[in-house]
Amino acid sequence: MKEKEKEATLPDKKDFSEWYNELLQVAEIMDVRYPVKGLYVWYPFGFAIRKNVYNIIRELLDTDHMETMFPLLIPEQEFMKEAEHIKGFEDEVYWVTHGGTSLLDVKLALRPTSETAIYPMYKLWVRSHADLPLKLYQVVNTFRYETKHTRPLIRLREITSFKEAHTVHATWEEAAKQVNEAISIYTEFYRRLAVPVLASKRPDWDKFPGADYTIAVDALMPDGKTLQVGTAHHLGDNFARTFDIKYENPAGEQIYANQTCYGISERSIAALISIHGDNKGLVLPPEVAPIQIVVIPIVFKDSSEVIEACEKVSELLQKDGIRTKLDLSDDRPGAKYYKWEMKGVPLRLEIGPRDLKNNVAVLVRRDTGEKQQVPIDKIVHKVHELLKSIHQNLFEKAVTDLQSRIFTCSSLEDAKDKLSAGISLLPWCGEKKCGLQIEEKIGAGILGIPTEQKESQNVQCPVCGRDASVKVYVAKKY
Repeated sequence: MKEKEKEATLPDKKDFSEWYNELLQVAEIMDVRYPVKGLYVWYPFGFAIRKNVYNIIRELLDTDHMETMFPLLIPEQEFMKEAEHIKGFEDEVYWVTHGGTSLLDVKLALRPTSETAIYPMYKLWVRSHADLPLKLYQVVNTFRYETKHTRPLIRLREITSFKEAHTVHATWEEAAKQVNEAISIYTEFYRRLAVPVLASKRPDWDKFPGADYTIAVDALMPDGKTLQVGTAHHLGDNFARTFDIKYENPAGEQIYANQTCYGISERSIAALISIHGDNKGLVLPPEVAPIQIVVIPIVFKDSSEVIEACEKVSELLQKDGIRTKLDLSDDRPGAKYYKWEMKGVPLRLEIGPRDLKNNVAVLVRRDTGEKQQVPIDKIVHKVHELLKSIHQNLFEKAVTDLQSRIFTCSSLEDAKDKLSAGISLLPWCGEKKCGLQIEEKIGAGILGIPTEQKESQNVQCPVCGRDASVKVYVAKKY
């Protein structure tokens, strides 16, 4: 009875907002009770997920990027140099005005993003064409005075896990190639989280302040809203001119560099939690699960042989690199099942007296609930096989769900009707005036022009009636 009451504490996922907030607490991802609005505390279990997630992006970047670390504090005179950039952040900046009790001569901004912290140093580091391309990244916290409704992992005043890359190139075309490479890296990163994403070029009014253009990747959340989970910005030579970042070309000429920047945050974790989780709790892709398999002895009066067998199996799994937890707590098996299902552990292994007699174990998948008996001497091989299968199933399921919730529409009314279900793909002439009217009349935002889209044929902009050369994603956004 107690177990049933405990299981009922998680709201139905159909009530996504309540389900999400409750899951973060009961699954020990983040504690929302820190006494500053928009600041949250990572539980150790949640931080272990974060560590595994960011190990993937580091692995993908470290092939040709170098990790670094720049200061948190940015002097006002540097921060204010790039007018268009600052205009995009001026209402979100936290300022440090005192050192102890003394008023500072120069105010210091807590970075909302790091362009104005990094680029004064790039001016010193970039001297020759031989220094290019320069590709650095860092994983840091950033601060934004967010006035909208804050939400853990999604909309924060302290972004605790901001991965930002900043690159410098000789030409505009080389920088454009790097933007495309960044989107490819992010697509692969999310594939390894079993999260499908849509890449699109943002409209000019929604691009990064100071950029030539922005391409972003979005995930579709269970409530039909989209979550921007990565951005890549072509900066042209705009910041190079502001911060005097030049290189000497082979002819001895001083040339302004072209730059890019691209970032992801803990929104990546919000997406994987939200897309894969269910009414029992987390469902974690094996690569990022802190525990990949939990071993549970089914014990009665004389349990020593069962426990010994579970210890041996656990040791074998751990030696083979599988993150394993042996649960020898005094809880009943049902309570243990509930606990580790809530934590999203991909596999559960059970051994009881009858199993031991038959020299088998029972493996239970978290994603499907499927059970199967496996000979104990084949456990390690079978676990590896199932972990791969679980990831593939999670990704295929998410892809199918995403594709089923993208609707090709021709009218504003049709697009508006589809909003609660997902994303509309709508013709657009490309004019800002019409784009803003689309957003206003539908009550949603234009995400952007799909990056892999051919020119539309024989379709008209639903606002002005002119030929529409492109189609755009339209959706409600977090």
